[in-house]
Amino acid sequence: MPTALRPLYAALVALTLSLTGAAAAEHKLALQISDSDPAKMNAVLNVAANVSKFYSEKGDEVEIQIVAFNAGLNMLRADKSPVLERLKSFKQGMPNVAFIACENTLDTMTRTEGKEPPLVENAARVTAGVVTLIELNEKGWTIVRP
Repeated sequence: MPTALRPLYAALVALTLSLTGAAAAEHKLALQISDSDPAKMNAVLNVAANVSKFYSEKGDEVEIQIVAFNAGLNMLRADKSPVLERLKSFKQGMPNVAFIACENTLDTMTRTEGKEPPLVENAARVTAGVVTLIELNEKGWTIVRP
């Protein structure tokens, strides 16, 4: 994606997320993944699945965003994610869970590796993962780093 279009894309992703029910959810949870440890990646996915199930069984709406940055972006890489199969099952079974990739981290990986790493198809992009967490917190979302 051309660098000039990235801010526009990030704004469109944010708008899309807000229009697809995030604002209507009774409960809003953002999970941070910034480590490359597969155990932490699985912990994040376990928390998302457990929270989703808990509120679903109560009949409540919950919106969950998993924000990946720094080494945690490896979770969303289509070429080497240690949790790739679980990500596919989330896409099919839990549409209330969104995966967010940090463009700043992606840019760094692209410079280091000489090409942009492929991301899983259900990953949206934002300019900065940490800024996204700050903004979600300011909008009343609960932020957790399992």
